[in-house]
Amino acid sequence: MYLLTFMFLLILVLVCVGFFTLLERKVLSYMQYRKGPNKVGFLGLLQPFSDGLKLFLSEVVFPFNSNFLIYCFFPIFGLFQCLMMWILFPFINNLISMNFGLLMFLCLMSMSIYTIIICGWCSNSSYSVLGSIRGLSQSISYEVSFSVILLNYFILIDCYDFFFLSLIQFNFWLIYMFFPLFLCWFSCILAETNRSPYDFSEGESELISGFNVEYGSCGFAYLFIAEYSSIIFMSMITGLIFFGGNFYSFMFFMKLVFLCFCFIWIRSSFPRFRYDKLMYLCWKCYLPMILNCTFFFFFIKFIILYHFFL
Repeated sequence: MYLLTFMFLLILVLVCVGFFTLLERKVLSYMQYRKGPNKVGFLGLLQPFSDGLKLFLSEVVFPFNSNFLIYCFFPIFGLFQCLMMWILFPFINNLISMNFGLLMFLCLMSMSIYTIIICGWCSNSSYSVLGSIRGLSQSISYEVSFSVILLNYFILIDCYDFFFLSLIQFNFWLIYMFFPLFLCWFSCILAETNRSPYDFSEGESELISGFNVEYGSCGFAYLFIAEYSSIIFMSMITGLIFFGGNFYSFMFFMKLVFLCFCFIWIRSSFPRFRYDKLMYLCWKCYLPMILNCTFFFFFIKFIILYHFFL
């Protein structure tokens, strides 16, 4: 029963990825004042299906000097890793309820960098190797802040279960109390999902699509689906942590769509950062502020426990 439920959830996620690409192209076309995909079917609703067929039916070309087996395997590994995160989707009667869901989430998210590194290395291309190295150093810089921000909220509720985190926000959203941390969090998930203005591992202007430059057809499709499914999942986690995660209400899914729209909005509004500025932002701005907040949360927790046991 749980396997069928999970397979149904994955099918819905893949369909959401297709229509999220349609939403992105339409929003970008409106913001840049040009025509979007509105010619295939009614309102362009058949465009995601035609794009998917074009990708999967196009000819597969392998670089001559690439590591063939690793080259073919790791796009599938990246897709599998991104879809495995949806196990943490915290329905009360669905999938798996994990008491240490935070640790599972951090482990799965930290594995995403392996896809970037090994896909860039096994392609045996100078541009792809540069993209993978930039993705690695970028990941080291922001994932420290990313993890500590998450740890702060779970320290306050004294539990590592995502479903329990959604239960405590029915009457009060945490974004009201921690708005500066929300801005740091949103910046970190932009870097985590390799989105503008932090898409350094996929910098088209200087790296020609970066680590996935040698991939086409199915390999590119797997990496593409993995990236967009992680964007949807990050929007879901953001809504869960900051905007009250009542999964049985229609408004939660409207919040998820709005957060996905914010990813597109930022892409159309800001140019790409300089690489050294991201390193400075993560190590000199975000991390000191987040560590100060962590000490403050520990102090609050200590005061509460002291008065409780006194």
